[in-house]
Amino acid sequence: MQHAIELALVGPQGPAMADAIGSCVHCGFCLPTCPTYVTGGEEPHSPRGRIFLMKDVLEGTVTLDEALAPIDSCLGCQACVTACPSGVGYGELISAFRAHAEPRRRRPLADRVKRELVARTLPHPRRFRAAAAAGRLAPKAGPLKPMLELLPDVLPKAQPLPASFPAEGERRARVALLAGCAQQVLEPEIGWATLRVLARNGVETVVPRGQGCCGSLAMHTGRTGDARRHARRNLAAFPADVDAVIVNAAGCGSGMREYGLLFAGEADEEAARALAGRVLDVSAFLDELGLVAPPPGEPLRVAYHDACHLAHAQKVREAPQRLLRAAGHEVVVPDEWELCCGSAGTYNVEQPERAAELGRRKAANLNATGADVVAAGNIGCLTQIRQYLDLPVRHTIQILDRAYAGVDAR
Repeated sequence: MQHAIELALVGPQGPAMADAIGSCVHCGFCLPTCPTYVTGGEEPHSPRGRIFLMKDVLEGTVTLDEALAPIDSCLGCQACVTACPSGVGYGELISAFRAHAEPRRRRPLADRVKRELVARTLPHPRRFRAAAAAGRLAPKAGPLKPMLELLPDVLPKAQPLPASFPAEGERRARVALLAGCAQQVLEPEIGWATLRVLARNGVETVVPRGQGCCGSLAMHTGRTGDARRHARRNLAAFPADVDAVIVNAAGCGSGMREYGLLFAGEADEEAARALAGRVLDVSAFLDELGLVAPPPGEPLRVAYHDACHLAHAQKVREAPQRLLRAAGHEVVVPDEWELCCGSAGTYNVEQPERAAELGRRKAANLNATGADVVAAGNIGCLTQIRQYLDLPVRHTIQILDRAYAGVDAR
């Protein structure tokens, strides 16, 4: 696509946006994989429609206000990237455009309050735990209703991760683990399951004390300053003398792998790109390392849900399925695997109606597989899908952990 974007006016992320826009040939392969186009059928709410709008805004021929509704409705799932034959970097485009747009727009007061509450609580486990405890006592009404409905009736007890966890037997690798934010509050057992499974595979794990939120939620909602502040803690905290930086939440892994774009033009861009290059999802790492087979147990039919930021953003699809099969389970993939479940970071808080529609659609497809249990690699997906599905929904690493322990994964 031809464009006349003045790169000097849009900052260091301008070249990434211009490259993505210039790569689009309007072929339409993205349309059947875009959740908002599939459910609504409107061209402006499709990837190529949004690319046109972003181009026009950056060129100054369309006002930002005219483009906001379709841009805001985008989940950032990047299913269009998987489908695109031209290699359009839509993920980099939408993140950079939102960063460009956020300081130039005016949001209603209720939206500002809701976004500020999310930004000040979710990235901080202690604050989030306190806010969640208070939220369970509040009436589920008003602008905070979508957020409150996502909270479990009872929060699990805090289970802080240790500074290090030794390998069992001969050490095969040494890694650093991102502890996560909301996951530590909503399902801390995922972190512990990760440590145990890595240990069973001869992996020593360190959990850097100085780390914090990866910055993904802020990055994907256009809050660049917040994202960089969070990320800089990790640039300082994570050691270079490890084989990999392991992440067990797809959204966090995707965000950390975008640190190069986040820090484009900054003094610490090189350090950011170096850390991003060491980040691996736990399933990809174990698959590459070679899984130590768990002892034989009861085989289950496992429906594997592809978290968008694992399948589309990180291109990791087969590794988790291979691990589940290595644990003795039958793996089935639901219809419309490429469509987002509606979680998408804070999307189910900011766009609850569309998120609910996608959640129900995803649950119906998963239920149709006849599975005993659903596996997924992202805390947001687990939280979203459980609202609409009666089947047990577990992290892939939890199913492996149970296989090693000889416990039924359901």
